[in-house]
Amino acid sequence: MQDAVLAMLAKEPSHGYHLHARLQRSLGPLGESMNRGQIYVTLARLERAGLVACERADGLPERPERKVYALTAAGQQRVAAWLAEVGWPKPDLAEFHLKLAAAAVARLADPVELVAAQRRALLRRLREVQQAALAEPAGSGAGLLLEGVVLRLQADLRWLDSCERAWTAKAAGETEDA
Repeated sequence: MQDAVLAMLAKEPSHGYHLHARLQRSLGPLGESMNRGQIYVTLARLERAGLVACERADGLPERPERKVYALTAAGQQRVAAWLAEVGWPKPDLAEFHLKLAAAAVARLADPVELVAAQRRALLRRLREVQQAALAEPAGSGAGLLLEGVVLRLQADLRWLDSCERAWTAKAAGETEDA
């Protein structure tokens, strides 16, 4: 969650309510259960860690002063590192989806390139596991476990194919609109 919040702030400084709404939109039905208070707790932690800075800004008459959060240099470095990171051994699909959405919204990275980097890491791991499975005697318990890992990796690769198709189509649609 922290990295996704930081990435959303890379586009522009924002207040907690706006960040919450953007994250909910990015997650779709998965974001419905996201507690608004969680965003404010996350922002406070990020501020204590020196990754965001907070300023008071004039607001509406009923909310005369609001906190607006912006990335610090350390926060910008953390976002760049997060975008370059590939998640294995067990990628969090919701976090990866948020990474793609945040990268696209803030124009930090091309989501299709992030998918390709993730795919390369999974293919590398798949080859390693397949080689280990071939080295196991037939019917061994370890062989069965390795088969499960292979199936999981193959499923993750199929999901990445879906991600790539969706983000490629979205980019094509944006190009046509321009």
